[in-house]
Amino acid sequence: MKYDIVVVGGGHAGCEASLACARMGKKTLLITGNLNNVADMPCNPSIGGPAKGIVVREIDALGGEMGKNADKSFLQMKMLNTKKGPAVRALRSQADKITYKQEMLKTLNNQENLTILEGMVEDLIVNDNMICGIKLAEGTEISGKCVILTTGTYLKGAVLYGSTKISSGPHDEKPSLHLSDKLRELGFTIKRLKTGTPPRIEKSSIDFSKASLEPGSEECYNFSVSNKLVYNPEEQLPCHLIYTTPETHEIIKANLDKSSMYGGYVEGVGPRYCPSIEDKNVRFADKERHQLFLEPESIYYDDIYIQGFSTSMPHDVQEKMVHSLPGLENAVINKYAYAIEYDAIDSMQLKPSLETKVIENLYTAGQINGTSGYEEAAGQGLIAGINASRKLDGKEPLVLKRNESYIGVLIDDLIVKGVIDPYRLLTSRAEYRLLLRHDNCDIRLRKYGYEIGLVSEEEYNMFEKKLSDISELEEKLKTNKVTPKKEINDYLVTLNSTPLLDGITLYNLIKRPEISIKDVLRFIDFEYSDEVLEQVEINIKYEGYIKKAVEEAEKMLEYENIKIPEDIDYSKVINLASEAKQKLNEIRPISVGQAMRISGVNPSDITMLLMHLKKESKDE
Repeated sequence: MKYDIVVVGGGHAGCEASLACARMGKKTLLITGNLNNVADMPCNPSIGGPAKGIVVREIDALGGEMGKNADKSFLQMKMLNTKKGPAVRALRSQADKITYKQEMLKTLNNQENLTILEGMVEDLIVNDNMICGIKLAEGTEISGKCVILTTGTYLKGAVLYGSTKISSGPHDEKPSLHLSDKLRELGFTIKRLKTGTPPRIEKSSIDFSKASLEPGSEECYNFSVSNKLVYNPEEQLPCHLIYTTPETHEIIKANLDKSSMYGGYVEGVGPRYCPSIEDKNVRFADKERHQLFLEPESIYYDDIYIQGFSTSMPHDVQEKMVHSLPGLENAVINKYAYAIEYDAIDSMQLKPSLETKVIENLYTAGQINGTSGYEEAAGQGLIAGINASRKLDGKEPLVLKRNESYIGVLIDDLIVKGVIDPYRLLTSRAEYRLLLRHDNCDIRLRKYGYEIGLVSEEEYNMFEKKLSDISELEEKLKTNKVTPKKEINDYLVTLNSTPLLDGITLYNLIKRPEISIKDVLRFIDFEYSDEVLEQVEINIKYEGYIKKAVEEAEKMLEYENIKIPEDIDYSKVINLASEAKQKLNEIRPISVGQAMRISGVNPSDITMLLMHLKKESKDE
């Protein structure tokens, strides 16, 4: 069997990678261990959240599938941080984990150029440091010009609870036992990481009267800009909020030595920003309580997910812990919590394209790169799929900059800083987050999706109409004025705004904090979509801040645009510190801007590097 591209793993990274490759005209094979678990959500069945929700919008803008699929399968949609500035607003959906899988599998099955095969990959076929294909556990060889590894937590996966350790992937599935050994043999540095999941509770056994209601948003929201779904917000399923109790903390404290982590049974490094409940208890011992969310998993069964209650305690201790929670005194556990360990590569062995530096035409995406989260995985999978396809076409890779997308921030962090614990994307990781908002993902990235071939002509025409409407509306607001007439001033008073003394453009009137763009619509005789209104309002109200952020980004781009030759010999850079030489030689940054972000590379080293590049340029 011969393919252009072979994608290994059917999780969120694998789905995006295989769809991108197939849609870009490449004969693609997706290999997964279990067809029924394609696009599975073994942990929290949610899509989006702070920073992550913006990644989903970015995936959609580039022509990926996650946003569309999330819109088809949500149980609840909620816009977070609505009372804060636009830089931190993000959409989150509580997904139906069964519907999500079904819809994604349907999309994969209907995709031209894509074949799906059930199997376990245990070996890679490599000739002269170039990938040539893969080998299945039973010995079948499949050739591929490019291979994308999206293996999730299956590389030597091991499930742990208490002192029990079982060789397994999620859902008691078979792990890949030998593939990570092959990667190590080829020259990859292998790390051991850990993540976990909480117990699932039978809904009928919970007393929700002891919990606070957490409803979805009252307005309709979508991840995808292409599929505008209209739904009844009142029909959304609720989530609920509870807190741990002193009894919970005492049970954890008394049994800490029985935990897989604190009992010394865990080898891997756990996630810093999504710790287990016992880890929270130790690290934040001063906290009287920790918040937990009770979230539905599907309409097809009654399991409730306890978000924030991951643990690797033995089953009997889990029973005590769960029963100590308000409303869960008589709870029935349908599925016990567990920790899971797995192998990952050193992400600094990757190029910005997500092609590995070790083996040509081999790409990796998702948890194998040391990240956590469905959204981070999907974003990487999309980029890996795009770039593998572009390489086969002899084209330059798509490398998103830090001022262009959260996906760009994610990949840059991975290849420049590396990973110690499972990497989670946070709003705070983006220095240009005011530019990387939920509302402008298509404005930032739609053109790339169209040029690549993942965004249709029809979708791009819709986008261009939106751009035209934004420009038109801003111009009308700048040219239309209101004067200090009595009826106008009386209206402004009702909005708790100061009456006018002189005429003012509607554009400048909207700059008043208490005035929204919808407040001035009565003064103009035209209509625009809510998306256009939102975009224009943000552009006006945050004009000064956005301008400053753009200026800062442009300064940094000067260094991003100074490219470093692939074959540069850092030993020839005069007065370069030893640590800087080591780090630069190891990471091989593609630009001076990227070099500046490497730990151990100081400003004086950058000065020496710039002088060297200037001299080399003159000599040429």
